[in-house]
Amino acid sequence: MGNAAGFAQADGRIDYFSGTPRADAIDRWIYVAMAGGLLAITLAGFVPDSIEMVAAVKDGTHPPMTTVLHLHAVLMGSFLLLLFAQTWLAATGRIKGHMQLGLTALVLVPALVIVGTMLAAESYQQVAEVAASAAPDLRAAAEATVTRKENILLSQLRAGLLFPLFIALALLARHSDPGFHKRMMILGTASVMGAAIARVPGLPTSAPHSPISTELYILLLAVPMFARDLLRNGYVHRAYWVWLAIILPTQITMLVLWDTPWWHSVARAVLSA
Repeated sequence: MGNAAGFAQADGRIDYFSGTPRADAIDRWIYVAMAGGLLAITLAGFVPDSIEMVAAVKDGTHPPMTTVLHLHAVLMGSFLLLLFAQTWLAATGRIKGHMQLGLTALVLVPALVIVGTMLAAESYQQVAEVAASAAPDLRAAAEATVTRKENILLSQLRAGLLFPLFIALALLARHSDPGFHKRMMILGTASVMGAAIARVPGLPTSAPHSPISTELYILLLAVPMFARDLLRNGYVHRAYWVWLAIILPTQITMLVLWDTPWWHSVARAVLSA
């Protein structure tokens, strides 16, 4: 049952939910639920895709999976498990463990960016080599795959820039602004969930013609946490404004450049160098 009198917040607003069992539970577990949701989406997207890839490698229709691919999977999985563990530790009051374990991100994030860059280049080179050596009757399909890969490079480039930026902002605020820190860790991770979202079976999509559906899904990932904050506090936390101020321009830029001759020429020039 709600508190009829309410509690005054620092800015003078009245919070009518503080002290209720339901509000206390949501406050404690919302970040655990968000981190768990991101992990679940990743599994939903990549487990079926990995099974299909293994089958394709066995029948010779897909190149063998490389060390870089395996390493990227391990690093991304480790980061998502770290995020879930961190939210769990904070929710259960193990703040010292939370702070100590959080230092792992200082290694994982740079490693993810480096390995992700290597994987993007390696993946492109694989499809480019297949297209170059394809039989005449298969060349058109192979070149279409190269074109799609060049478009995907746009989202990979964006992820490689935004992910370390958002996580750096979150880590810099961990002592001075814990509220910003915990929200930005979730939002920063959500911003690079496009690859997993695009692989979730049965999810309506605009791909490969446009990335707009995937980008909308990324924005929707923030809705549960945003709705909780808005209902709980009555205002939009500044973490969302910072996130949107950075992510929206990059989304618009990607939509503008997607499948344009200029971008294809740039991608081929850079990756063929």
